[in-house]
Amino acid sequence: MIQLLLSFPPSVNHYWGQRGNHRFLGKRGKEFRREVAEACLEANVDTLHGRLAVHVALFPPDRRKRDVDNILKPLLDACEHAGCFVDDSQIDELHIIRQPVRKGGACTILILEL
Repeated sequence: MIQLLLSFPPSVNHYWGQRGNHRFLGKRGKEFRREVAEACLEANVDTLHGRLAVHVALFPPDRRKRDVDNILKPLLDACEHAGCFVDDSQIDELHIIRQPVRKGGACTILILEL
């Protein structure tokens, strides 16, 4: 089981950058990946190899309209790169809950092997 408290993830539009046909990890994407990697080190995370269930609670920083699916992909990508799991294709169950606004925003993620 892995449980992390993170800042509010950037959306897909801010996680990736694009110049012409070249797609790259943007500044906010690099910062978020680094944050997730540090949180995994602090939590002494071991890579999960089995089938997974993921529970995400999103606490937006303000009342702006946001698509939760636009937030999910950067979060899972950062967790994969931090070594929480081998590949996001391992995920069989996915639960996302938008919580009330929290100053500064936050995100909790719980990853369980099934």
